[in-house]
Amino acid sequence: MASFYDFNAETLDGKPAPLADHRDKVILIVNTASKCGFTGQYAGLEALYRKYRETGVVVLGFPCNQFGAQEPGDAAEIANFCSLTYEVDFPMMRKVDVNGPKAHPLYVWLKRQKPGVLGTTGIKWNFTKFLIDRSGRVVDRFSPTVEPKALEGAIERLL
Repeated sequence: MASFYDFNAETLDGKPAPLADHRDKVILIVNTASKCGFTGQYAGLEALYRKYRETGVVVLGFPCNQFGAQEPGDAAEIANFCSLTYEVDFPMMRKVDVNGPKAHPLYVWLKRQKPGVLGTTGIKWNFTKFLIDRSGRVVDRFSPTVEPKALEGAIERLL
């Protein structure tokens, strides 16, 4: 069975981003979109990252255009939007699918590890969040309606 650290991603600027680089950290994985009703959560995600990064927390954003075509931009447009609008400093990955036959392997694994309500596996919308502990286990899944600030207690329990 694969572990979180076996997966690879690619940054918005096309560089390899092996998830093993985040070993021994608490990780928050989020599928993002720049034209969504939840897009304002970028500010809260960045606030979490700034507050906890020195203690070993990382936020990883995975842009996705599968929900209402709310992430139509290319990598440069996404990077520009995140930087200029929300001063995002946490790592942003290349745009991925989170559902369906082209779903990124990480998301296939995440959904198996922590199904949603009533055991559903599909991601329902942008800004679904997965919390990973320092040993690479998925400990929780949060719906898009859960604001980043509300995750502080869950993060602190893992530090």
